[in-house]
Amino acid sequence: MSLEKKLLGLVGIATKSGNLVSGEFQTEKTVKNQEAFLVIVAEDASDNTKKKFTNRCTYYKVPVYFFGDKSQLGQAMGKESRASLALIDKGLADTIEEQLKMI
Repeated sequence: MSLEKKLLGLVGIATKSGNLVSGEFQTEKTVKNQEAFLVIVAEDASDNTKKKFTNRCTYYKVPVYFFGDKSQLGQAMGKESRASLALIDKGLADTIEEQLKMI
């Protein structure tokens, strides 16, 4: 299994277990409320979206990664395309971050 498929599978698990929020507004709110342990932004998100989350996550000291595209992230969550998501479970966030570092 490729690393990308494994990562998308973990995103799916996080969604099903209720340990993930998605969409720009929810992701941003979770970061501001210091509930996010990891943020993933789609590589095909707008430059403005990437800049916003890079700045916000840097300020709140939340790791942010650019991975996959909007349709892949959405599909992994069983939703329409998603440009951003935040993990709100430390264990899952750490596991996913370890995988992201290998890409």
